Amino acid sequence: MNAPAPDVVASLLFCLVFLFLWRQSGILYFAYWSLAWALQVVALLCVGLYFSTGKVFWLGPYALFEFAFALALLVAARSGPSRAVYTWKSALRLLLGFPLFLAIVYMLGLHSSFEGFQAVHALILGSIYLYSFFVLRGSAGVGGRLFRFSLFCLSIAFLINSFLFFYLYNRGGHPQWPRYLQYNNLYDFVLLTLLAFAAMAMWIENQRDRIETLSGELDVVRRDNLKNLDLDRLTGLLNQSALERRIESGEPFSGVVAVCDMDNFKSVNDQYGHLVGDEILRNIGHLLRSSIRQEDEAFRWGGDEFVILFRNQNL
Repeated sequence: MNAPAPDVVASLLFCLVFLFLWRQSGILYFAYWSLAWALQVVALLCVGLYFSTGKVFWLGPYALFEFAFALALLVAARSGPSRAVYTWKSALRLLLGFPLFLAIVYMLGLHSSFEGFQAVHALILGSIYLYSFFVLRGSAGVGGRLFRFSLFCLSIAFLINSFLFFYLYNRGGHPQWPRYLQYNNLYDFVLLTLLAFAAMAMWIENQRDRIETLSGELDVVRRDNLKNLDLDRLTGLLNQSALERRIESGEPFSGVVAVCDMDNFKSVNDQYGHLVGDEILRNIGHLLRSSIRQEDEAFRWGGDEFVILFRNQNL
């Protein structure tokens, strides 16, 4: 197994974790992180090919995929975890900067010393992690705070690495720079593992918030349905079932009970049809609702029979 193999396995695991989070939550923020780690895997495979073949050609694809890795992280930072849709136009505009970036890479790294390339790359990644940290400043919950803490630590680590590589680049002595890529820094692995666990916690919190939101919406629908069960759909008055429960409840009542019906409603129904009869009942219901006080209750007892409870009233 080549030296970069542990890094490849770790990056692949990170890719699968964020891919799982994206598939489960539908949040594109996690999809961009998964894409970033997939690109990092390809970049590390190019390094492995360089070590196994000794051909400098593979350093070019490595630089390309490292840039794409940084680009995917930048797109993720700009999209944010709370946005469900994000356009690729901004990412495509960023791709226009690749030729300039590649020129810098060859100038500082491939034809002189890779310390220059590593310094630029670490500076870019550190800046992106720091930018992501500030973008997520409104994230609530333990998972969000832990994710931001991991991003901040990663940004500090990469900025320190950038300073160290700049120092090595300016020393004048150029060791075998690709050998730096054979070793996985323990603190990087720990921070990235913490980042992955924090992302899982963010997903769990997101699912919990969605469940709470749906539960609240279901409670509103349930209350509305219970309220509608007591209503007569045609007249908007309380129905016969509500009247029966009112009688059986045993709740003390002080006031006047009025029972009324409509004369000759059957003949109106027979002569003009049910549509006209329903319209008359609808108007009667509206008349009763607008004529009684707020504390009074009006029920549709039967087809054309109504019961009105006038509270605290005497004949």
